[in-house]
Amino acid sequence: MIIDTHTHFGDPAHPKHDIYRTAMPETYKTLAVPQGVTGTIIVESGCQIEGNQWDLDLAADDPFIVGIVGNLDPFADDFAAYLERFAANPLFNGFRLHTGYFREYSGKPRQTKDDISDKLIESLELLRDKDLALDFSGDHETLGYAAELVQRVPGLRLVLNHIVGCRPINGKEPNAAWADGVRQIATWPNIYCKVSALVQMTEIVPSPAELEYYKPTLDVLWHAFGAERLIYGSNWPQIEQVSDFATAHAIVARYFESKGSEAAEQYFWRNSKAAYKWVDRPS
Repeated sequence: MIIDTHTHFGDPAHPKHDIYRTAMPETYKTLAVPQGVTGTIIVESGCQIEGNQWDLDLAADDPFIVGIVGNLDPFADDFAAYLERFAANPLFNGFRLHTGYFREYSGKPRQTKDDISDKLIESLELLRDKDLALDFSGDHETLGYAAELVQRVPGLRLVLNHIVGCRPINGKEPNAAWADGVRQIATWPNIYCKVSALVQMTEIVPSPAELEYYKPTLDVLWHAFGAERLIYGSNWPQIEQVSDFATAHAIVARYFESKGSEAAEQYFWRNSKAAYKWVDRPS
């Protein structure tokens, strides 16, 4: 079993979508199923609130979709009502928090614990109480903010997206500040990390296909989070701007399979099950 926890579906012609090209499940499956992928979690098909419903409607007709990470604004007065609405569907796994929200809300370029409002904490407590997860989109300079969130909301499950932006991956030892931040954030047991968008972090087009180019970065993640808290995600179709699905998949498959079959199984689906509690859907 392989669950890809980070795909974006939609059509740029759709008024509620925020995606650079048409990308639908049937196209994705032609690329992913040959690599052994058995299901996916959609992350934010749209930039508007009804994009969540579009995702859920798409999933209703397709058992290949095992979950949805939605788009909600935790600073909005109507957050609780929308959370109640979408969380009523067992396919809704939570929502993603962007650093862009923080800039808009606080007017500051980076986030510190002083930026955390009572409203945000209240919203995240509601999320936790519904046993849902928070995806976190930021870079290593926002990791202190992420740590403060899980400290202020005990029991919150938080999933870091896209290896918290380690750039550039160049085959050498990664940015020391990023590595230090990863080691510190990993001390929180309820924080997971998606090894997603890896090929995009090279800032090279096309991205290198050799595992050795990515290994120093992957080693930092492995030693910090271990076998239990790293999660597979492709970031399709965005990765196609620099690589292709099969190449990107082969890089991480080679790395985690080298750690043993149990570690590979944890990475490819068991850890995401623990983080998102996605539903098993017979095809």
